[in-house]
Parts: sequence; structure tokens; C-alpha cells
Amino acid sequence: MNERDVNERDLSDPPTPVEAVDWAALKHAYGTADDVPAMLRNLRQPEKAAAAADDLLTHVHHQGGGVYSSAPAALPHVIAAAADPAVATDVRGELLYLVRSLAHSGNTAQPRFVTSGWAGAWDLAVTDLLPLLDDPVAEHRTAVAHCLAEARGRADEVIAALRARWDVEAAPRTRLQLIDSVGSLTAHAGERRGASLDWLRAEMNGTVPSVRLTAVQALRHALPGQDVGDCGRAVSDVLSGSEPDTWRPEGTTTGTVVWAVGLLGDDPTAVADTTCELLGHRDPTVRAGALRVAAQALSRRRSAVADLLPAVARSLDDPEADNRLFATRILGMCGRAAHPWADALAAMSTEAGEAHPQARTHALWALSRLGDARCVPPLARRLADADPGFAHHSSHADGWWTYKLSLNDVAADLGAHADVLLPPLRTRLTAATGLDERRALCQVLTAWGDASAPAIPELLALLDTDAAVWALDALAAIGPAATQAVPRERLRALLDAPPANQPFAPRSLALAYGRLTGDREPALTLLVPELDARYGQESAAVLLAELGPAAASHVGRLRELLPRHTHGWLPLRVGEALWRITGRTDEVVPALVRAIAPFAERGGAYPAVIETVKLLAEMGADAAPARPVLRPFLDADERPVRHGTWRSVPEDDALCAAARAALFATSAAGGAD
Repeated sequence: MNERDVNERDLSDPPTPVEAVDWAALKHAYGTADDVPAMLRNLRQPEKAAAAADDLLTHVHHQGGGVYSSAPAALPHVIAAAADPAVATDVRGELLYLVRSLAHSGNTAQPRFVTSGWAGAWDLAVTDLLPLLDDPVAEHRTAVAHCLAEARGRADEVIAALRARWDVEAAPRTRLQLIDSVGSLTAHAGERRGASLDWLRAEMNGTVPSVRLTAVQALRHALPGQDVGDCGRAVSDVLSGSEPDTWRPEGTTTGTVVWAVGLLGDDPTAVADTTCELLGHRDPTVRAGALRVAAQALSRRRSAVADLLPAVARSLDDPEADNRLFATRILGMCGRAAHPWADALAAMSTEAGEAHPQARTHALWALSRLGDARCVPPLARRLADADPGFAHHSSHADGWWTYKLSLNDVAADLGAHADVLLPPLRTRLTAATGLDERRALCQVLTAWGDASAPAIPELLALLDTDAAVWALDALAAIGPAATQAVPRERLRALLDAPPANQPFAPRSLALAYGRLTGDREPALTLLVPELDARYGQESAAVLLAELGPAAASHVGRLRELLPRHTHGWLPLRVGEALWRITGRTDEVVPALVRAIAPFAERGGAYPAVIETVKLLAEMGADAAPARPVLRPFLDADERPVRHGTWRSVPEDDALCAAARAALFATSAAGGAD
């Protein structure tokens, strides 16, 4: 049997025997599916079953996004093994997870990525799965109910089976999955739609806390984007009137709070009211969850600052050290908005004020975000410690991990206080033995620019180490004082023999060498050919922008590149190079506007967008066509940057500052907008 036979098999036919399928004609994530029969047979071999189930998941499903042609042929055999009591319980669970994953991909992937035989195979699979709702193992009943949530084409029939199972089900987790699956199917139901909605609403207003919350979630599945009734009251009643261990039978309390408040949906008032109440809960893990909810809300909406930040600030006195830490991090994230609590943060920044060392670090960061000089003396003392407590790398990860802040995070904006901070930093730079620490210290000095001039001797010493690239960046940022101090022959030797195992080093060294010496030939020789390459064009554009009118011979190539890319850093780099070379904005501003306009409409702006807005401000009145795109960045309540990260508010602050500057610079009279 070949691929066409598998895909066109009549729904009334029994499953095709493994041996009768032409597996070589079918595909999975790694190519031809001729290895799938062995995987299926190994499911019945106790010593091989777990590995076979894992192999099937990685080959037949892989990472989702589609359904391969091998899936319809494998599916009935996977379900048969999942139904077999002789197969180990954990393997059966893994196989049901595979079934659910395939069904979800079949429902959500673009049709062109779903093999033509999948719909029929899944319909047969639903018939095989329904009896498994009565499996003696509760874990399997739960998994089967989860699979059946994807049976959209038979929603009414499956809802009836799920409701029948509910009437006799005793296992709490299984009961909750039955509710949730009914909600998912109700969105696709016909005659059972009304009755299902009534049932879900009744359970939402019932007496069992976990059932009430899951019913709210199910109603949101059933009525996507619609009013689901007084769910806010149900959620609030549960969270304020019952014990946390009754809210959900699995997971942590902190995670449950985040999930439960998320059930309120896009209702800022309800989210704020519930979060403020939970921040005062007697259980510290509930308060921890509320702090994470607050962080998420603050990363998303500007209006949340007034609604939530005062309640978060009260958590600076939380008896739980980790909660104090998290509250401090939130205040630091919010920058200038945290000014009313500057005194409390200053007190926390000292050992006498806060025992938790990470909280002290976060308090320093919060003060630096405020521009409050009280962070400087304790930071100088920390730099003199054997272990200052900073990470050597800045993290840009999403989520609310309270990872260590880097020194660059805390100190990059403190160049005005270099007279106090440089002495211990220079000592540390001399004593540093690892590349990571040297790089981190050099990055701070680069951010400080010419204020770092006293550290030139220490930076020169690093030119003979694996940190030469970052040392040279710092020297270039210092400017004329470094130019006079750096031996040109030493720099030229670096260009000829860059540090090993640093593939980026030649580009960085060539750019820094040119900035320091004025000799741009090495960078031109290395980078300009990359204008015609697939990668590396950004570095070449940066160089040409720095050269300005002297790079006029490359204008034609830059004009070819300008319309080819509409996102990322390249439109900014190419546009800036063209403008600095020609002085013309008529061809550049429209391209820059095209690059940032989608983010003014839908959000999600990232650093390249912010830098583009800064460039428009530098262009002045000639960039006036950008004004209609700039204004929405300021008028939005929902922050037009990435949400869900500690950098959300700092990036929004930077975007707003850039947009205000650009609107001022582009106004007709050059005055207030």
C-alpha cells in the first residue's frame, strides 16, 4: 500500500496491517518513513517501548506545524498500543500525547502542511478513542479527554460522551479535563451548543473552586473573543474565599495564581483589582503569583502603573525575601514611575537595609533607572568586593526569572559618576582573569565613552588578551585621548592576527581601528564586499554611514538594498548610510517609515525600531512625513513593544523618549507639538 492508498482509504476499512503499508512512499520529519514499522513493533517490547514512543513523537510529529504523510498510517497502531493494558502506563501516556499533538497540528496548521489523508484517519481515531474514556487508569482517561478536545468535526457526539463520563468520574484532574474539553468542542458544536454553554455556566457558579475556575477557562474556549458572563466574580470569589490548594489539583500555587487571574481576560480593571487583593494574601506563594501577574500587566499597559505600582511597592516590606526581591525588580523595571519609593529603594541598596544580596543589586538597578545618585556609593563598594554579585552577561530572555543583573544593566547609565566608580572598576579590570568578566567591564567603559579615559592603561593591557575586541571598542568610544595613547602598530598587528575562536573579531576590530586612527582602508577592504553577500551587509552599512560623503561611490548599491528589506536592522543601517552620504531624506524617510509603521499599528517594537525613531529625530524637519507614524507610539495605552520581559518598560521608555524627540524635531516651527 502506497501513500495514495493510505490517504484514500475508506473510513469503514479496518486499520491496514503494518506490513501492508508502503512506508518507503511516506514521509516523516527526517525523510522516508521506512523506519516507522520497527518503532510501532517495538511498542510491544517492554525494554524498547519507551524509546520507540519517543522516536515516534520526534519523527512523526517532530515540532508540529504540520502533519506528515506517515501520520495517517501510523495513527491507528499508536492508538491500539495506547489502549493495550500490557503496554507500560508511562508509554501509553506518551502515545496519547502524540495523538493529541498530531490532532492539534491537524486543526491548526496551514492546510498545505497537512497531508490529505489526515482528516479521515483522525475521524477513525476518534471512534477508537471514545471507549478509552472508560480506561481504568485515571491518567489515561484524562489524556483521552484531552485528545478528544480536538474532535471538532464530531463535536456534538463527543460532547455527549464527555458529559456521560463526567457523571461517573471521580478523579479530580480528569473531571477538570472533561470540562475543558467540552469548552473547546462547544465552539464547534451544533445542537448541543446551547446546552453545553448552560452547563458550563452552571459549573462556573457552583461550589467546587477548581471546577469553577476550569469552567471559566472552558467558557473562554467556547466563546472566543465574546462575553462569557460574570467570570470576574467567579474568579474573585474563588481566589478570595477558598484555600489555594483547592484552586487547581496540579502545579505550584504561584503558577495557579497567574493562570487564574489570566482567566479574567482583557479586563484591566478586573485584573488590577484582583491582583491588588492577592498582593495582600496571607499565603506568600499567592503573593508571589500576584507579583508575577502585576509584572505582566505592567509590561503590557501604561495605565497599569497607576493601578498596580503602589500595591507592588508595599511588597518591599514582604516578610518573604523572594517577594521583596521580585517587587524591587518590578520597581526597577518601571523606571521613573518608581520615584515615590526612591527612599525605600535607597535603604534597600545597603547591607543594613536588606539582607537579600540580589534584592540589594536590584535596588541599585532601580535607583540607576531613576537617575538617583544614591546608588553610586554602594555600587562602588560592591565593585571592590571579591564577588560583586553581578552576572557577566545581560539576559534578554522573556518571562519573569529573577536572574542576576549584569554590571552593564546597573552601571551603563552612570558615566556621570565615573570619578567614583572608575577606581574600583580599574582595579577589578586589572585583576580579572576570565574573558567573561573582562568583556563585561569593557562594555561598561564603552557605555561611559570619554568619561572612561582614566582606564586607558588597563584597556591597553587587554590588547594582548582574548578581550582585545571589547577593549578596542572601549578605546574607540573614549575618542581622542585614546587615539593619542594607542600604538598604531599594535592595532595593526591585531588586524593581521585577530583573537582565535572569535569569528566576529575581524569586523569589530576593523571598525574600531578606523574609528581610532582614521584609517578606514582595512575596514573598507573587509566589509564593502559584503554589500553583495547574503550576510554581513549591516556592518558594511555602518562603516559607510561613518564615512559619510567620502563613501559616495557606494550610493548606487545602497539604493538597491534600501527597498529589499522592511524589518530588522538593515533598513535602518542602509537608510542611515544613504542619508549621511547624500544628505537627502526624500528617499530614506519613506523606507524608514515603512519599517516602523507596522509596530505603530500592532506593537512588538524592538531595539531597531527605537534606533530608527532616534534617527528620524536627528533628521529634523525633513523627516516630517514620519509624524503620523510617530504619534501612535505615544498615544497607545498598550505598550508598543514586546510584552512579558523585564525589558518591556525600559524599551517602551526609550521608544517614547525617541518619539517625543522626533515629533519635536519634525514640527513645522521646531517647537512643542
